[in-house]
Amino acid sequence: QVQLVESGGGLVQAGGSLRLSCATSGGIFKPNRWSWHRQAPGKQRDVVAYITDGGTTAYADSVKGRFTISRDNAKNRVYLQMNSLKPEDTAVYYCKVNLRGSDYWGQGTQVTVSA
Repeated sequence: QVQLVESGGGLVQAGGSLRLSCATSGGIFKPNRWSWHRQAPGKQRDVVAYITDGGTTAYADSVKGRFTISRDNAKNRVYLQMNSLKPEDTAVYYCKVNLRGSDYWGQGTQVTVSA
């Protein structure tokens, strides 16, 4: 059974950094795609970044140059390095994997950026 657990969220001052981690359990596998999404209060859930099994990455315009997605295939983990954080980055961040054509979601981790 595919299970995802996000960690690394917290409270940080504007301009600071956080590194989010998404760990899988239930065996070793290689997803077709890893992605990070976020949902701010009262807003829709938006994709932040993704990385494919071939290593292709893409980012939302709002985070380009500040966030970096990476993966560790051997450990079945994906990371989101977030630098130069802004208050508008405040949201619950969710990890998603696509495996064999199916999507699996984590429960989310809160990121709060204060001025």
